[in-house]
Amino acid sequence: MKQPNKNTALTGQLKWVEQIASVMDDKFRVPGTQFRFGLDPILNFIPFLGDASGFVVAAMLLYIIAKNGSVSRKVLILMALNISVDAIIGAIPVLGQITDFYFKANTRNIKLLKEHYQEGKHQGDGKGIIIFITILLLISLAATIYVSYILLKWLLNLG
Repeated sequence: MKQPNKNTALTGQLKWVEQIASVMDDKFRVPGTQFRFGLDPILNFIPFLGDASGFVVAAMLLYIIAKNGSVSRKVLILMALNISVDAIIGAIPVLGQITDFYFKANTRNIKLLKEHYQEGKHQGDGKGIIIFITILLLISLAATIYVSYILLKWLLNLG
């Protein structure tokens, strides 16, 4: 019995992931335009359930790729970052619905995978990205604390 080629199995998995990503991000086209959208922005009109379902599908696609083990850690981090940004912005009422038509995390992740496998990009462990994200989060936290302090001080002076 002939053993399946690992490349064939990988290609099959990537094709399946790409099909799911297409359904979520760009399955439909507005007639007369090049504008495409998928189920993700449509589902997002259902409070909480829409955001959760889009996140679960994207996370499952990431899990399948990670389980395969042939992609760099850097690609996995970039993919997780795309999913997180999509989920965070998508949770904001109105802005989230609008953004879901334009920020397509699944499509971005497929592009990352193609760049990784076909062009050899995004190699490495992703430490630089993790350090950058940590610094960005610390700056955001400091800015939030500072703005909160200023607002609290302003409110206390009014009373």
